[in-house]
Amino acid sequence: MSIMNSFSLEGKVALVTGASYGIGFAIARGYAEAGATICFNDIKEELVEQGLEAYKNLGIKAYGYVCDVTNEDQVNEMVQKIEKEVGVIDILVNNAGIIKRIPMIEMKAEEFRQVIDVDLNAPFIVSKAVIPGMIKKGHGKIINICSMMSELGRETVSAYAAAKGGLKMLTKNIASEYGEYNIQCNGIGPGYIETPQTAPLREDGHPFNNFIISKTPAARWGKTEDLVGPSVFLASDASDFVNGHILYVDGGILAYIGKQPK
Repeated sequence: MSIMNSFSLEGKVALVTGASYGIGFAIARGYAEAGATICFNDIKEELVEQGLEAYKNLGIKAYGYVCDVTNEDQVNEMVQKIEKEVGVIDILVNNAGIIKRIPMIEMKAEEFRQVIDVDLNAPFIVSKAVIPGMIKKGHGKIINICSMMSELGRETVSAYAAAKGGLKMLTKNIASEYGEYNIQCNGIGPGYIETPQTAPLREDGHPFNNFIISKTPAARWGKTEDLVGPSVFLASDASDFVNGHILYVDGGILAYIGKQPK
């Protein structure tokens, strides 16, 4: 196999959760360009329809499913539909997630549990549903969208950091438990990325915008496109001996202590 062919996803079926827009959409689009057939879900019908239209406008035939990834019965039903309508899943990206920015002592236990449910329990549920098919097929790639908060803490994100730290360890455990079946499970830890949700924070002069740029050696926010290459690599044959690794795509933030005050 040539080196370039090892990055091809031709003939592969990829499920990217929560990929109607944002980071998940960018990753799925990159997979489609690399040859994969795209399946995605969202929790609401209108979001699935929005995603299908966005893929169609790019000339991508995608398969969309309404599914709450925290509901094991719904997930199992979705995976069965995909296997029947599209094929056995070769690539899973656990992308769906939420964040609640609330000081810890003001956060209700119910709110904490909701973040853990979506950001940690759901990747467990979806991975559990697809692994049997991957075992039968003799290969599989699972990519968990982790975070810099898998390594760092920050004010107001106690639930998110706890979930993403747990997701890092779930990634390593899936790699440990199912590597013998030629299944590789790795994570991607995005830095601060330009998305519609972060647009207000990125306005010129906003203190948080200045803070992020000063803490990033690349001196900019990441773009969703910055995540595509690493995602394709981890989904392709080129990464067959990479397992249990978290690839941080953060412009160097985690390597940088910051500038010395003048």
